[in-house]
Amino acid sequence: MRILFSFLLVFCSCAAYGAQIIRGPYIEDPTQSTMVLRWQTDVPTPAWLEYGPAPRCNQILKINPEGTQHKAILYGLVPNQDFCYRLYVYNSSRDGVQAPVEGSFRTLYSAERKEVHFLAFGNTAQTAPAPEQQSPLLAGLFGKKEEVAAEPSVSPKELLASQMAQKDADFVIHTGDLTASGLNEDADAEFFTPYKDVLKETPLFIAIGANEYGPDRDNRDSKPFVRTNYSRFHDMSWSNATPKYYSFDTANARFIFLDANAAYGAVWAPDIDEKSAQYQWLRTTLAGAGEKWKIVVMNAPMYSTGQKGPANEAAAYFVPLFERYGVDLVLQGAEANYERTFPMYQGEPNPRGVTYVTLGGGGAAPARRAGSDRSTARFVSAYHYADVTISDRKLTMTVYNEQGVQLDKLELYI
Repeated sequence: MRILFSFLLVFCSCAAYGAQIIRGPYIEDPTQSTMVLRWQTDVPTPAWLEYGPAPRCNQILKINPEGTQHKAILYGLVPNQDFCYRLYVYNSSRDGVQAPVEGSFRTLYSAERKEVHFLAFGNTAQTAPAPEQQSPLLAGLFGKKEEVAAEPSVSPKELLASQMAQKDADFVIHTGDLTASGLNEDADAEFFTPYKDVLKETPLFIAIGANEYGPDRDNRDSKPFVRTNYSRFHDMSWSNATPKYYSFDTANARFIFLDANAAYGAVWAPDIDEKSAQYQWLRTTLAGAGEKWKIVVMNAPMYSTGQKGPANEAAAYFVPLFERYGVDLVLQGAEANYERTFPMYQGEPNPRGVTYVTLGGGGAAPARRAGSDRSTARFVSAYHYADVTISDRKLTMTVYNEQGVQLDKLELYI
C-alpha cells in the first residue's frame, strides 16, 4: 500500500497544485461499520486518506477526486473499536504532500456493551469578540498602550473546546443553532474553527435548530435555505421519512433526534401534530426501544424559563409521548443558558417523570432567566457543556463552564 501511495503522488503531481484545508476534517454519522469524514479546501485538489485501527492508520487507502468540498465514507470498520486516520493534500511546491492532518474516532458500540461516554452542547452562534487587553503592569512600564503588542483574549468557545477535546468522548451532540444567521459562510468562524480539535476526533450528531432554517423561515420561498447552508455540509443518520429527524442505538442506549422547528414558524420543517409522519415515527421508535436508555435531543425546549420560553405547541404533542414511553432524558437547545428540570410528569414534579436539560451555552452570550417555574431544579446563565456517562443502569451528567468549574451534576437510574 505504501508503494501504491507513493506511485499515486508521483503520477498525480503533474496535474495538481498546493491546497489548504480550510474546514475540518470533521466526523459525522458513525455506525458500527462506517463513518463519514468531511473537509474543505481553498482550491480544487485531490486528496488521499489512510485509515485503520489505532494506532496503525494505513490498512486502507482512499483517494478523493479533485474538488473543494470533500466527503469520504469510511467502510470496513468494526464495532467497539478506535480508529485513526491521516489526510493528505498537495504542498505548495506541487512535488509532494503536506504533513498529514491526523485524527481519530470510535465506532458505535454493539448491544452487549453497557457503557457510553458523550458530550453535549449547543447554540454556538457568534458573540462579540472579547476586546484585546493589556496588562496594567505592562502599561505602567511602557506607557502608551500602542507601544506594547496586546495579546488577543481567548474566547469562551475556545476555552470550552479546549476542555471538550481532552475528554476522549465516543461522540458529541449539538442541540442546534450552529450560527446566528444559519449561513454556511458564517459556519467557519462561529463553529468549525473554534471547535476544530473536537470535531476531528469526535463524531458529531446535530439536532437541527431554528437558525438552520434561516431568518426567513416563515416564508415559503425559504425552502432552498436549509439545503444550501446546512444539509450539503452535514451527514446525520437520516431516517427514511425525512432528513431532519433520526435515531441511532449504541450500547444500551437509543438516541432520538427530533425537529420541532415548526413550532418556531419554520414552514419547511416537518409537522409535529398527531397525524404527522414525525409523530408516528417517534411513537414507533420509542415503543421499539425496549429496556434501553431513551434519550431525546431537540432544539425547541419543552420546559424553559429562559428568554424564549417553552415551545408549547411542540410540547403539547411530544411530552405525552415522552411520558407514555418512559423517556429518561431530553436534551434541549434554543436558549442561551443552562437549565435542568425536576423529573416532570403531567406538568408537575414527579419521581416517575422525564428530566429536561437545556444546553445552549456553546457560544451565544449567556442570557438571564425570564421568569420562574416550579419545574426548574437548576438554572445558570453561563457558557457550558455537559459530560455524560452511561454505565449500565446509571447515567451521570456533569456540566462545566468555560473555566472548568462544575455548574451542576445529575444522576439518573433505570
